[in-house]
Amino acid sequence: MNNGAPVRALVFDAYGTLFDVHSIGIACESLFPGRGADLSRLWRSKQLEYTWLRSLMGRYADFETVTRDALGCACAALGLELEQPDASGLMESYRRLSVFPEVKDALAVLSGRKLAILSNGSPVMLNALVKHAGLSKFFAAVISVDELKMFKPHPSVYGLATRYLGVNASEIGFVSSNF
Repeated sequence: MNNGAPVRALVFDAYGTLFDVHSIGIACESLFPGRGADLSRLWRSKQLEYTWLRSLMGRYADFETVTRDALGCACAALGLELEQPDASGLMESYRRLSVFPEVKDALAVLSGRKLAILSNGSPVMLNALVKHAGLSKFFAAVISVDELKMFKPHPSVYGLATRYLGVNASEIGFVSSNF
């Protein structure tokens, strides 16, 4: 709850909010014609499921590992044979996801506030994604859960934003399209 404090900073989720996780469907479709959308949806679903399960079990692995494992599971569940070079190519494509069309204009309008990304993504994946999209200039910080070894929605993760941005929690708005 904000308690009337001015919002001085906005923290964005990366995957699904700024970056279209299903833009990977194009790469999936090129490998598995007619199955790309199914693979994209199941891959994302497994990716989220694995972060929740790992947090509950206290068995952290970085998001790149989780994403690779989720890809393997999704392919197996759909009966798709994924060769190692293709798996590596899809993982590399995850570092070049499309930005939603309205993102750059929205970030430009919000530039009077401190802006940051707070994501389950590993630092290497996030930095590559932000750089590829040309969004670096908008953000005061790109924050990964990796340093806590705990995925969102664990409450401790959100405390990272106050530390990186130097503002009170009541002055931060969190923007996410995920539920």
